[in-house]
Amino acid sequence: MHRPWGGTDGCPDEEGKRMIYWQLFLSFLQIGMFSFGGGYAALPLIQEQVMKHGWLSATEFTDLITISQMTPGPIAVNSATFVGIRIGGVPGALAATFGCILPSCILVMGLAWLYLRYRKLSMLQSVLETLRPAVVAMIAAAGVSIMITAFWNGAVGVDAVKIDSILIFVAAFYLLKKKDMNPILVMVLSGVAKLIVQGALMMLPV
Repeated sequence: MHRPWGGTDGCPDEEGKRMIYWQLFLSFLQIGMFSFGGGYAALPLIQEQVMKHGWLSATEFTDLITISQMTPGPIAVNSATFVGIRIGGVPGALAATFGCILPSCILVMGLAWLYLRYRKLSMLQSVLETLRPAVVAMIAAAGVSIMITAFWNGAVGVDAVKIDSILIFVAAFYLLKKKDMNPILVMVLSGVAKLIVQGALMMLPV
């Protein structure tokens, strides 16, 4: 994990702490500023920032998405809090989370003022409609990246494929789309299934 801190014996000095807090704030400020569409549309931006700075590996980023889905709140805010507290402790979490929510707070207040004043925002609707195809592309790109990490652990190949992960994915997809099961319950069941598979493999003779 990348920690751009100074100090001796790996301990951060005050300047190093301020730098990482500022870096967390700016990174998630960018995420909050350009996360049009919300939810999964923010994943490529989050991935770019955390991977660029070396804060999380590809596997850890996938785990981050899972944890963010299992906890209340928007995925971008949950990710900011998770990354912030991992890199800079509680002050880092506060800096990252504040940076993430600041743009939307300012923008929503501005849009609310415009709406209450003019009541007609047809131009804004036109702009949002033109952004939708780009949002879909961003969601698809993030989905493919996560799928590669989940099914092949980042190295695509026949020998590296995880059969158990693919089977769990198919079962989870079926439960979500056909049975309309609660997503949190599906994630819990998927985790239990993975533990059962790993336990069974450990019991097999080498």
